[in-house]
Amino acid sequence: MMNRKSNSLLIYGGRIIDPSQGIDEIGSLLIADGKISWLGKEEMTPPPQPGYNVLRAQGLIICPGFVDLHCHLRQPGFEEKETIATGSQAAARGGFTTICCMPNTNPPLDSRTTIDYVKSVAATEGVVRVLPIGCISRGRKGKELAEMGELASAGVIGFSDDGAPAANSRLMRQALDYSLALGLPIIDHCEDIALSEGGVMNEGVISTRLGLRGIPNAAEEIIVARDIALAQLTGGWLHIAHTSTEGSVDLIRQAKDKGIKVTAEAMPHHLTLTEEKVIGYDANAKVNPPLRTKRDIQALIQGLNNNTIDIIATDHAPHTEAEKQRGFALAPFGISGFETALGSLMSVLPDGQLTLVSLIAKLTCEPAKIIGNKYGKLGTLAVGASADVTLFDPALEWVVDTRAFASKGKNTPLAGSMLKGKVMATISQGKLVYKDDSVRLETI
Repeated sequence: MMNRKSNSLLIYGGRIIDPSQGIDEIGSLLIADGKISWLGKEEMTPPPQPGYNVLRAQGLIICPGFVDLHCHLRQPGFEEKETIATGSQAAARGGFTTICCMPNTNPPLDSRTTIDYVKSVAATEGVVRVLPIGCISRGRKGKELAEMGELASAGVIGFSDDGAPAANSRLMRQALDYSLALGLPIIDHCEDIALSEGGVMNEGVISTRLGLRGIPNAAEEIIVARDIALAQLTGGWLHIAHTSTEGSVDLIRQAKDKGIKVTAEAMPHHLTLTEEKVIGYDANAKVNPPLRTKRDIQALIQGLNNNTIDIIATDHAPHTEAEKQRGFALAPFGISGFETALGSLMSVLPDGQLTLVSLIAKLTCEPAKIIGNKYGKLGTLAVGASADVTLFDPALEWVVDTRAFASKGKNTPLAGSMLKGKVMATISQGKLVYKDDSVRLETI
């Protein structure tokens, strides 16, 4: 896409928003040798560079590349759903330059061998930075701890048995003890599976009307409360995955007030969609935890505003069309989320529920803080940082066409919906990995 004779790219004349540096101004950005080499206001000119490429960004937001702490790339073992190649391409289209993949693969990511495999494939086939998350337990079976020290030295950014919640409290305590020693988070899918067993959507009036077994809020909140108690006991680092209920937000806020080391994430679908999306038995709206109520959404947004909820992640969970067509009760949980994340989240802005700067922070510098500096400076446009940059048009309206998805997973309840706000270009480690056809790229 870029002039092969030049390794420099000037992104010219956009609105630069970088919450990590408190920047919100019209200006330009120069990338050279894979790094941010210069950033200046509108009236400033960049240092001379021979034959660099220019990307005209008038009317666009220029911000750090999005960082996703929670996604499913399915490889190894489930390549019919997604691969590291297709998943990273979908991530690039969604503006994500760093993605952290969950370990519920086959085999699970519970050994150095499997971690090295993901890193190797990502290095050769991925177009954005892919960071693996290791298992808490061997085989994600919840019986005995994985070799967490070995996984940490192999480069995982945290530990999770996502999709198979840690039911054994003693095991969870041991994991949090290791978390304290290793300085890495335990990312738990909080679900009391005995209480949620057989449930396929949020428990309430709509589940009763549809004749579908529901999953009560308490199924999440019971384990959130247990995990917080264990984090307080051990001093370990707990990260609550896909927070979805008002009660969970309250528990996390109380824990933070007590000084317990807990961080939390919310997903675009839980911030923007309610259980009403299930009416009509659309299995593409089947997700775990389930879509909840407007009251829960308001609590999550308030949690983002007061920093009870630290970050936004996607929980990108691709499935095949055949799986989602089995009927609502038999279809797997999960929504394909990379390519609609920004457009979905922009819908939260018009009523002032969340500011644009706050939204960008929750997608960039805040998740970068959780990952740390092991992989360099992420989530920032600071000079010298890796050139991970996202450009988006906040006003552009577009229709979700799953046939155009880079992801193999077409499973989204947003198919055919009109969204406002679209990623126009993504630069990962200095490489232009996605560009909308309407974006002008010149060489001077």
